[in-house]
Amino acid sequence: MSRQSIGETLSHQLHKSEAAIDTALSETAGLAVLLPRARVEAGLAAVTGQGAFDGTAAALTALTEARAHLIRTHVTLAALARRLGLQALAFGPVDKPDDRPPVGGNVLSLADTAGGPNPNKILPRQPRVC
Repeated sequence: MSRQSIGETLSHQLHKSEAAIDTALSETAGLAVLLPRARVEAGLAAVTGQGAFDGTAAALTALTEARAHLIRTHVTLAALARRLGLQALAFGPVDKPDDRPPVGGNVLSLADTAGGPNPNKILPRQPRVC
């Protein structure tokens, strides 16, 4: 197995892990939204179910921390890939904070649109050096 294929496998799994954490965060946040509504609709006292509120809040905190750890792992692996001279391993439509200009997945680059319509009216057709 080549370093490139190992990197691609790691990249794919990392993105799946990041998506799983985001899904877990979203679902747990949904539970946090429903808990107070359910308590009120059931006509229960405010102290009822406080343990469930606390547990859900703790789960959200833990998932947020887990997400931060995965982001640090992502940065570390990206730096390692660059050091090893691996080809780009990223995939998908998600722009990274350092993408200048944003790549936007299937959006054409400015060089690809020379003479044609500018897909991003905000960006100049010819990139300028700052």
